[in-house]
Amino acid sequence: MTHPIPFRLPGLVLLLFLLSVLLLPSHSAAEMYVAGMVGYTAPNDLTNVQGTGANSGISLSDLELKSSVAYGGKIGYFFPGVNWLGIETELYNTTPHVKQQSVTASGFGVTVPLGTAPGFNLRVLNWGINAIVRYPGKTFQPYAGVGLGVFFAEAKFQGQSDSDTAPGLNALAGIRLFATDNLALFAEYKYNRASFNLPTAFGFEADYSANIFMGGVSYHF
Repeated sequence: MTHPIPFRLPGLVLLLFLLSVLLLPSHSAAEMYVAGMVGYTAPNDLTNVQGTGANSGISLSDLELKSSVAYGGKIGYFFPGVNWLGIETELYNTTPHVKQQSVTASGFGVTVPLGTAPGFNLRVLNWGINAIVRYPGKTFQPYAGVGLGVFFAEAKFQGQSDSDTAPGLNALAGIRLFATDNLALFAEYKYNRASFNLPTAFGFEADYSANIFMGGVSYHF
């Protein structure tokens, strides 16, 4: 299923990039960095769970997700002359599996308890493209960013599987501590939001959101 891109985020990122390039003085040096990160995902429930296909017209109660490990990496670039502004791309993976839980269904004016539903495995891979602003301190650098996330979701249960690719919101805030001129440690909070459609094996679509806490090491050129 193709989802509309929210808030026109790609256009905003591109506009910031073009404006920054136009403002660059030729004598200044740019800064590029690469980073690896690992952390913890605290997902919210899947909400607005709506049946699709044969289940159309039926709404399910929210589905609780498990917390999980998250890991990934990123590459970024701060512009010369406006070294408080940059752009980065990141890729990270998490597995907020759906818990075994009691579920109710409602539709056509009736609410019915379905009893305990088995959980299933859920994997979410996010490719984010973010505009970044920072305080360009030599030792401490607080920063924040927002951009487009392209979310690859895969659900599996007893040999059945569904997958979806959906655009969504990728937002972050963090602080970076330089141990040397080139090497830094960082801690970061991320917020993800997207809508997934799993129509074949699972027969529903739902809104996904998660809070992710990451720590890592970055190397700056």
